Parts: sequence; C-alpha cells; structure tokens
Amino acid sequence: MARKGSTARKAKSKVTHVEKTQSSEQNTTSNTRKRKRNESSDVEVSESKYNKSDKSLKEEATAAESSSATPAEKNAFYRISSWNVNGVRAWLDKKGLDFIKQENPDIFCIQETKCSDDKLPANVKNVTGYKTYPLSGDKDGYSGVCMFSKKQPVSVKYGIGIDKHDKEGRVITAEYDEFFLVAAYVPNAGKKLVRLDYRQDWDKDFCKYLKTLDAVKPVILCGDLNVAHQEIDLANPKTNKKNAGFTQEERDGFSSLLNEGFIDSFRTLYPNAKGAYTFWTYMMNARAKNVGWRLDYFVLSSRLRSKMCDSIIHKDILGSDHCPITLTIAF
Repeated sequence: MARKGSTARKAKSKVTHVEKTQSSEQNTTSNTRKRKRNESSDVEVSESKYNKSDKSLKEEATAAESSSATPAEKNAFYRISSWNVNGVRAWLDKKGLDFIKQENPDIFCIQETKCSDDKLPANVKNVTGYKTYPLSGDKDGYSGVCMFSKKQPVSVKYGIGIDKHDKEGRVITAEYDEFFLVAAYVPNAGKKLVRLDYRQDWDKDFCKYLKTLDAVKPVILCGDLNVAHQEIDLANPKTNKKNAGFTQEERDGFSSLLNEGFIDSFRTLYPNAKGAYTFWTYMMNARAKNVGWRLDYFVLSSRLRSKMCDSIIHKDILGSDHCPITLTIAF
C-alpha cells in the first residue's frame, strides 16, 4: 500500500546495456550505476511447490499440476519472486534477505524500498550471486523498486517513458532472451481516493507500455499492483467498494489489462482458491485472522499460459505487511 515520503531528488529513466565480460566472484561497492557480473551458475530445475500450510490451496495445486497448464518438457526454467518489503531498512532488520537464501530465485523483485539509490544498504547492493538494479524516485523515503538477477539481462530500462509516472520510481524492465520482466509498484489511489484520477491515467499508460513490449516478446509483470481484482481476492469486499484497491475503477483497469491479452497467473491456476491473500494491515491482528487482500501478482502474456508451472503465495513468510510470491515457469 502507499506510504508518505520526504526530500526530493531527480528522477531517472535510462537504459543499461549488457557488458559481455566475466566478473569476479566478489561483489564491489560503487556509488555509481555501474553493474558487474557475478560468477554464473546453472539453475537446477526443481519441482513446483505450494503453500502446504493451506490444505484447500494445496489441493488445487495438485489439480493444476496434472492439468495442461503444467509443461512436460522445457529447456529453460525460471523461479521469479516478488515482495513489497514496506521499507528496505526495516525489512533487513527483520531478516528479509533470508528469503533469497531460502527460495533461491533466479530473479527477485522488491517494491516500496523507501530508499534513494545512494542510500541503499551495502548488503542489498551486494547480494552474493546477483546483479542489483535499484530505482528510486523524486522523494527519498517514498516508493522505489529494486531487482536482483542471477543472469545478466540483455538490457534494463528504468521507467515507462512518461515523466509524470517515472518521477515516482515505480517500474524496472529487464529484457531476457525469452521474455521481458517488468517489476512494478503501482500507485495507490490513496485515502479518500485523492489519487484515483491519477491511478486511472496510470492504468491506461501502463497498459499501453506493456502492450508495446508484448508486441516484441512475451511479458512477465510482477509486483504490488495495488488492486484486489475480484471479490474473492479480499476478505471483506462489501465494506471496501469505496476504498483504495477495490474501487470499480481500479478493478476495471485491471480487467482492461487482462482483456488486452494478459492473464493473472494465480487465478488461472487456482480460480476458486479462497483466503489467498498477500497483504494484511498491521491493525486489528489482521494477519493472524487472515483478513487480507491479494494485491501482489504475476501477470503474464496469455501465450505463456502453457509454460507456467506454479504461482505461489508464501503467506507464512514474515518481514512486511505483504508476503512474497513466486512464479515458476519453463521455456
């Protein structure tokens, strides 16, 4: 969900291209945006998994694994994770980096870092085995995204090419051989819906951007999209229809994106899964009661449907008011 920020800083929107030289095993700290290559390693193909603590979702996972949505034989396997960390410094204090060691994703995207690039902690800049791509906006302490990748992308782009959106530091696009990975933190409509008009502009412009990428190669969008699409995606739909994240306008914006040739990976695999949430307010013991919202997604070009292996919600992983999610996909 959205948070307030402070001091202004110049926004950035640029493309970083690949240097095809091999790097040393040890990461080095730099105050510039120079990127380095880490020692490459083969990715071991592992079985799809699901949140085993939730029996109803596990049953649906078993059914999905036997369906046509799970590929039989593929050449490349990716495990991609995403997490709104609600402040990277607080997340570190809560041992958030342990998730990378546990999950071992090929690509890991975090949102709402609330930290300017030059103040990013060294242990975030230099995660062993990963190249790090941070992006902050005008305001230090507000918004911000970061991507970690084992494999050097073909290219990395910051922003979507529209200044009024890019100044908030919300989108990183990494091109890989098989797909574009778009890591996003979608703007919240705000208290009393003060940014709902802006959010509708964002939805239209962002959809156009994704369609432009999709015309070149398939797209995998991940992040906090700040919308619960259907009533099944939040615990209390009836009392939230006029609140940010569940207005008809925001839901229609998400529907419009899906109608342009994209799919919600989780709902594609688990159309009837209830109680599957990724965000819980810190108030009223909401997480323990599982009174939550599904705000975090993997949205894919529809032609990737047959390549999906699983879409996982790690509801028991703590460290933020959101939990991480993981997509496994084979090409």
